[in-house]
Amino acid sequence: MVKQYDYLIVGAGLYGAAFAYRARQRGKSSLVVDRRPHPGGNLYCEEIEGIRVHKYGPHIFHTADREVWDFVRTLTEFNRFTYMPLANYEGRIFNLPFNMNTFYQLWKTATPAEAQAKIASQREAGAVGEPRNLEEQAISLVGKDIYELLIKGYTEKQWGRPAVELPAFIIRRLPVRFTYDNNYFNDPYQGIPVGGYNKLIGKLLEGIECRCNTDYFRHRSELEAMAGTVVFTGPIDEYFGYCFGPLEYRSLRFEQETLDMPNYQGIAAVNYTSAAVPYTRIIEHKHFEFGTQPKTVITREYPQQWSEGCEPYYPVNDQRNNSLYRKYAELAEATPGVVFGGRLAEYKYYDMDQVIRRVLDAEI
Repeated sequence: MVKQYDYLIVGAGLYGAAFAYRARQRGKSSLVVDRRPHPGGNLYCEEIEGIRVHKYGPHIFHTADREVWDFVRTLTEFNRFTYMPLANYEGRIFNLPFNMNTFYQLWKTATPAEAQAKIASQREAGAVGEPRNLEEQAISLVGKDIYELLIKGYTEKQWGRPAVELPAFIIRRLPVRFTYDNNYFNDPYQGIPVGGYNKLIGKLLEGIECRCNTDYFRHRSELEAMAGTVVFTGPIDEYFGYCFGPLEYRSLRFEQETLDMPNYQGIAAVNYTSAAVPYTRIIEHKHFEFGTQPKTVITREYPQQWSEGCEPYYPVNDQRNNSLYRKYAELAEATPGVVFGGRLAEYKYYDMDQVIRRVLDAEI
């Protein structure tokens, strides 16, 4: 039977769209399907009051990979946005990541030597030998003050459990800079597509058939009969019918509000690090593109446990889940005619540049 397409790509997010684009460059055809009503996956933006709102949480493209940067810039222009979030702890404002501005706000230390000495003394005071959990690991890296004000509450909200119950490896290292530099990322290339992420995804999928509101699992046999190879970007455990049990994820709930004011918080992102505040951050979307609209749109982000019907955002890469994933990965390797790619299919927290790199390196 002659196949209509070379590839059936399940998922119109960044991996699926980039894979389809590269396949088209090589003269191969793709059918892209997605159960959501729009392409773009978690990158999708909707326009409200002339503001592009990151519907599934904020995304800032950043990379040290020049080939990846050049690739995305052949598709669309990027602006000069630099991510410099703030932290709010009980009304006190701190710069992130931890840098000389943060240390001055905490301790009034004005020189790198003073800040280094302060952190060293707190690390020594909290020394416990080999850290047994995230709390001990964090204190061993940055001391008690930074941990209690800027890490503990935020992390416990993010993961839904006490820090003493979280494995130490979650925080293998913490970025600490002894310079007055609020740029969150160390990567030399950073920005957001001019015109938003929908424009980037639109360029990737240009000339490619994309069917939204299409559930692969409901039409699996029919869809697979149309293509030679399946590229699956959804949850790998779902592909195999959860035969070894479900993998764990953390999910998010978003509370969006349009405000009749030009500027709510003066910056794109403020993290709320106190456990008493139920959300982890507030995003003000207009600042991603230096907007001057008369109104503004904010989103409060609430972490929650993933359950069926929720979007899976963050894999819980602890020992139990990683062992479970390896079983699914072995099944995937033994499954001919299927490529598993992207965050959910590989059960890894990839940044956007890493997703693009995976596609550029794929055999297509």
